Amino acid sequence: MSMITATAWVPRGFAAPFPTKYAFTDQEFERIQKLARLQLDDAREDLAEAQAGNNSEDGGSHSKAPSKLTLRMPKPTGHDVDDDLKEYDLEHYDDDAVEEEDEGDTMGMFGNVKSLAYHESNADDPYITLQENEEDDDEREELQILANDNLVLAARIEDEVAHLEVYVYEDEADNLYVHHDIMLPAIPLAVEWINLPVGKAEAAADERGNFVAIGTMDPDIELWDLDMIDCMYPNAILGQGSEDADAAKSETPKKKKKKKSRKANDNYHVDAVLSLAANRHHRNLLASSSADKTVKLWDLNTTKCAKSYSYHTDKVCSLAWHPKESTVLLSGSYDRTVVAADMRAPDAKAPRWGVESDVEQVRWDPHDPNIFYVSTENGVLHCHDARHAPKDPSQTKPLWTLQAHDESISSFDVNPIIAGFLVTGSTDRQVKLWNVQPTGPSMVVSRNLEVGKVFSTTFAPDQEVGFRLAVAGSKGSVQIWDTSTNPAVRRAFATRVAPVEGEVKERLIGVEEDESESDDGEDEEGDANGDAGHEGWESMEE
Repeated sequence: MSMITATAWVPRGFAAPFPTKYAFTDQEFERIQKLARLQLDDAREDLAEAQAGNNSEDGGSHSKAPSKLTLRMPKPTGHDVDDDLKEYDLEHYDDDAVEEEDEGDTMGMFGNVKSLAYHESNADDPYITLQENEEDDDEREELQILANDNLVLAARIEDEVAHLEVYVYEDEADNLYVHHDIMLPAIPLAVEWINLPVGKAEAAADERGNFVAIGTMDPDIELWDLDMIDCMYPNAILGQGSEDADAAKSETPKKKKKKKSRKANDNYHVDAVLSLAANRHHRNLLASSSADKTVKLWDLNTTKCAKSYSYHTDKVCSLAWHPKESTVLLSGSYDRTVVAADMRAPDAKAPRWGVESDVEQVRWDPHDPNIFYVSTENGVLHCHDARHAPKDPSQTKPLWTLQAHDESISSFDVNPIIAGFLVTGSTDRQVKLWNVQPTGPSMVVSRNLEVGKVFSTTFAPDQEVGFRLAVAGSKGSVQIWDTSTNPAVRRAFATRVAPVEGEVKERLIGVEEDESESDDGEDEEGDANGDAGHEGWESMEE
């Protein structure tokens, strides 16, 4: 089974033309060895506590379990043992490894790595006679990213293995392919691109980076350099897991590891990270929200939590920074409220709006900073004016509401280039495009893009590809839809679409995936497009 839970675009010109291949050094080996030892010690403590708990529950009637886990091959008997294999003494095959573990060598399985001979290049290796220049040139060309290429980031879970796929989208060539991927520790839930060199305290004001922040079912947030390929460990960790990373870099031995807390606090998340939002005005600030009901503000220069906020009484599932007021953060929660709070005044009473069911996502309108949108589990899209906050959230009156889908609106986006252009995606498998005018929204087109239940819909950030839309979902495929090639879109936004003579063929670009995934066994519905007028929405404006 494969699914994509989140996507994000990287604007043109930020990716390195030739990404760097990660070089595994002696220092890195030692750091990973220390980190593995710390994690193993933590696992042993957990195991010892669990065994102690089981013994106390059993009333001491059973003998105490051994303090270490050992792997043993089943002991063969009699004629089952081949005489030719006796000399290998397979019965005691693991004894040396166990003895090494007893001595505290937690990296015993890699004990021979240090003794291996290696060379700076294949030309220095006497056992390699083939020259690598041509191969290196070909490989370098394959890794090249052009200035007019976009990167598309897709968080994938496949057969219980989680990773982030980094796609290259070549618009002029109608090409989308996986450039490289990053292994993740748990199911990914949120992906946010960052244009700052992470962890560089003295970064110049105009210095650019190409990083990604990833939130997962684990409480830690990982930060990775997208211009580095085959990296084994994140560049930074936001959360309690950063203590292990710091210890692995330290020259001094670490004392007994503190037990990880599950109680909400001001320093790190203790539950799944559901949303991430990078501040484009103050580039060192990253906001995160969690199932632990808190919102946290991180300083990417120091990779420390600068402030923690508790505006909600349930899981906080979505965040969005105000496009103009750079310190105002919009947050949506399962407590069925939306808060627009100024991060500089955490103790001030923040305006709050109520909705009819659990919030799924929140977005500001980049073309009108007074307007924001909220999607809910009931398939309803709300439009609000931030200047008119109710005294009582239960008495909220939106500008309008739209019953956009029959099921949850799991994702929606507001086009940053074309005013009034909005997309919604739902677990009902439909992607719908909307034309939002002062009189209200009208549906432009509804389409089943064969991605299964839709989990992510994001517009491209660049002027040249403003009509491109990335869609992904439960079938594990990413589709890039050039919406400007759809006849209904061309009619609705005629003033923004370049005129083309003759018939326009609709463009939908994707990467072929296997067909093994079955999605609830329901039949996929066919395409349906056309203008639906104002059906399905209700004006609430007085």
